[in-house]
Amino acid sequence: MAQRPLSPHVFIYRFAYTMATSIFHRATGIALSGGLLLLVGWLLAVAGGPASYASFAAFAGRWPVKALLGLLVLSFCYHFANGIRHLSWDAGFGMERAQARRSAKLVMAFVLISAPLLIYLLLFRGATP
Repeated sequence: MAQRPLSPHVFIYRFAYTMATSIFHRATGIALSGGLLLLVGWLLAVAGGPASYASFAAFAGRWPVKALLGLLVLSFCYHFANGIRHLSWDAGFGMERAQARRSAKLVMAFVLISAPLLIYLLLFRGATP
């Protein structure tokens, strides 16, 4: 049998921004899937009545849970914006190197503007110390 070359793998390629955006898109998708557990918990608490909801609200008001919710909001903003970028690629737009770099910068700009705003509005606006 002839000696066949191995397929290239991650250590062959030079790390590029497209690899980073792809890795982050997958990671945020996994994080959002895990975040669904909090959403289901909230829905169950709402369906369980006032006492159940008060218990969940006390749990969600703790700083580690707020930090987790903040990371989930950040993940959502990135996954949403990069998902639109992927949809434009599926339609055949923005595939050239310069266009892909520009769209990556637009995704990051969107995240840097929208995530802090949403985190403030959802977690800290009207919160009492």
